[in-house]
Amino acid sequence: MSELARLRWKCRRGMLELDLLLRAFINGGYAQLDAAQRARFDQLLDYPDALLLEWLMGRIRPTDKDVVQLVDKIRAAAAP
Repeated sequence: MSELARLRWKCRRGMLELDLLLRAFINGGYAQLDAAQRARFDQLLDYPDALLLEWLMGRIRPTDKDVVQLVDKIRAAAAP
């Protein structure tokens, strides 16, 4: 299984909103990440769905500046 296929599978969540946001990012923004950011994205997917949703919907901000940058990129990829 390729790295991208593995990440696509890992992006499948139990919430439609998360699925849509993460799929939009994988399809539109992931390729622009450097190796460190890609590793951070993989780690981000280990967070609980409820917390990811809060971050990605902009209801709360992560405390880690690197996670903030990644969350902003994911949100931008899903914006119309």
